[in-house]
Amino acid sequence: MTDTVNATLLQPLAHCDLKAQELCSLSELLTQCGPALEAGVSLISLFGRAARTDEPAGVVVTAVLLPPGEALRVLRGHATPGQSYPSLTPRFPAAQIFERQLWEQTGLIPDGHPWLKPVRYEGARQGQMASYPFFKVRGAEVHEVAVGPIHAGVIEPGHFRFMCHGEQVHHLEIQLGYQHRGVEALLLQKPPERLTPLVESIVGDSVVAYAWAFNSALEALAKRPVSLETTASRAIGLELERLAMHLATLNGLATDIAYLQPAATYGRLRTAIINASQRACGNRFGRGWIRPGAAAPIGDTLRQDLLATLRAFLPDFEQVNALMLSSRSARARFQGVGTVSTQAARDLGLTGVVARASGLGLDLRHELPGSLYSKHPLPPITQASGDCWARMKQRMAEAESSTQWLIDRLADAALNLHDTPAPYAPQVKAPSTGVAGAGASPSVTSAPAPWQLQASSLCVSLVEGVRGPVMLALETEAAGKLIHAKVQDPSSTNWFGLAFALRKQQISDFPICNKSFDLSYCGNDL
Repeated sequence: MTDTVNATLLQPLAHCDLKAQELCSLSELLTQCGPALEAGVSLISLFGRAARTDEPAGVVVTAVLLPPGEALRVLRGHATPGQSYPSLTPRFPAAQIFERQLWEQTGLIPDGHPWLKPVRYEGARQGQMASYPFFKVRGAEVHEVAVGPIHAGVIEPGHFRFMCHGEQVHHLEIQLGYQHRGVEALLLQKPPERLTPLVESIVGDSVVAYAWAFNSALEALAKRPVSLETTASRAIGLELERLAMHLATLNGLATDIAYLQPAATYGRLRTAIINASQRACGNRFGRGWIRPGAAAPIGDTLRQDLLATLRAFLPDFEQVNALMLSSRSARARFQGVGTVSTQAARDLGLTGVVARASGLGLDLRHELPGSLYSKHPLPPITQASGDCWARMKQRMAEAESSTQWLIDRLADAALNLHDTPAPYAPQVKAPSTGVAGAGASPSVTSAPAPWQLQASSLCVSLVEGVRGPVMLALETEAAGKLIHAKVQDPSSTNWFGLAFALRKQQISDFPICNKSFDLSYCGNDL
């Protein structure tokens, strides 16, 4: 079964009416996927769910594809219980993580998969983490270094197993899956219009991206599109979130090489940005910015406050970036370290900022811009070298670009952000702004009436978050009730890229490689 977005502009979602479609077989689905991937189509996701009682026994499989310059495509097929199929991974390594998740969650077996290991240790496998089959490197003077899963500070759990010869890393294997949060099942336990606070907690540094992806899917299923002004408010929240997280990563990179002046400056500048988010929605991390059919209204006083903050921020940010880029010690520490070539990034299916730092121009704000980013585009930005230096420069350039885009949108008098429907958020309290004229927190409305979703429908929604494409897929049954939710963070496809980047590096290079990728543990451990 296929479906594409029927719109003049390429939208970052695909909405399928399942009543009008019949499931193909799994072999037919793979027959369609193979040539598409050969032709350069990106595999966004491959996932499955157990068949319902009113469906043939087995597994319903969904593939999400993005052809270059075209709309999203969704393929759906049916597999019998425990069915085996020819693995896509030997020909298309980017499929490896999706096939592993499909095997772990549904029992479908990808014959010929070279790395078939659990991803999250879900369900009955939770007690088997100690028996994880780590790859072994044997030879004289080869040794293993184990780090984690418990780390210092507030780092989430993850185990890193280095196979080394002397100080050189031959292989790094990363084992995650310690948290067992059951996010996808939790999304089926409350009315959908009440789920946004839960969605905001999936990945705490990507609140706006997740909330936007979820609510876009919800609004499409309910046939309740939002205005351009509401979309603009959401995009302002998203770009502030992107800016804050790039600053946090740059702060970490400077700290890891003990360059304390830029580290302190990036931390100071990040505080200014997250405080600006708090003045807009009542929370420094963007909680409450987006709700079904609504977004934080930005009145004239707040608008001028945000403009003043960003205009004061940009010169300082450009100055500290110049300081980092002109440092010979920083250049010596980052250049040529943790390199991922363009071909390797393509083969591994890397996404987001790490893919763009390796020369792949993959950005949903350009490929599926929707109404707002199509009307107000950002310039495409990539780097060529694919090393830690390139990933640092990519973040600097993207943050500067987002800042200028925010200034342009907030200064555009034709864009009315004041009348945006306000989110319902009774728990939001008026923050202490400390900024003269900033105004109080946005007004809030009471909780909406229950939303009626279209029956037997599937919506796949994507948002380009700070790490890459955040995906929420929602499926309804014949009465319009949610029966399946699929959540996908870009970190799940990028962790293997970090392991690849450490090959033939010194083990002491791991901290800066890890920070240059800056992936999410909880984005994997759903």
